[in-house]
Amino acid sequence: MTGQEVAELERLRLESTVWEPAGRRLLELAGDGRGTRALDVGCGSLGWLRLLSDWTGESGAVLGADADRRKLEHAAGLVEEESLVNVRLIVDDPFASELEQHGFDLVHARLTLASLGRAEEQLRSHLALVAPGGALVLEEPDTCSWRFNAPAPAAERLVGLITEAVAAAGGDMDAGRRLPALFRAQGLTPRIRTEVLALEPGHPYLRSPLHLAESLRPGLLASVEEGTLDALVAAATEELGDPGRWGMSFTMVQCWARVGG
Repeated sequence: MTGQEVAELERLRLESTVWEPAGRRLLELAGDGRGTRALDVGCGSLGWLRLLSDWTGESGAVLGADADRRKLEHAAGLVEEESLVNVRLIVDDPFASELEQHGFDLVHARLTLASLGRAEEQLRSHLALVAPGGALVLEEPDTCSWRFNAPAPAAERLVGLITEAVAAAGGDMDAGRRLPALFRAQGLTPRIRTEVLALEPGHPYLRSPLHLAESLRPGLLASVEEGTLDALVAAATEELGDPGRWGMSFTMVQCWARVGG
């Protein structure tokens, strides 16, 4: 595994960790999950595995699914390290899933519509896995709040380029604002909440534009020359290293609904 691949896995785990409190608050609204079966689609190197393990309890079961075997291998290390004995991992393609239809009491996915951009198809795939009376939970971003204080022009330009690169690849960094309409189009009655992270100076997630720029570099180079991108990343690195600069994350839109039953 290359250094860049390891860095991307660590970025995904950091992202999962900083958003865990938001997920925990949503699960409190979802009620008692003890003894249920939960699925985390696109769990990556952590996702909601730790949260769902606690929520379903010793009598429940959690399945983490991802199409990327390397990410699951990274997740397996955490599962073993933290003795998440009710968690199992499986390689699965969400667009040709071999998982049990209507077999899960809760199906969760985060930032998958943003990255893949096949929203209607993805939503239908997720719904096919939810048991009658179960819940579908999706979390997607809205970039409206992604800001730095004091302003950081290079970092903000980098965020714009990242948003453009994701869109050019078919994704949508503002997928969160579409969730309620997508749920209603499937006959669901969505509930909605949002969370924004305040990122103090030095917080590792404050540097997320730098990490994303590295992982999305080929896409960014479709818009800017390599020298320009390198200069922009260098300037953003200096800005975000300022000991007085803090920021706010993108808004995480959490949308969930009961399915049939």
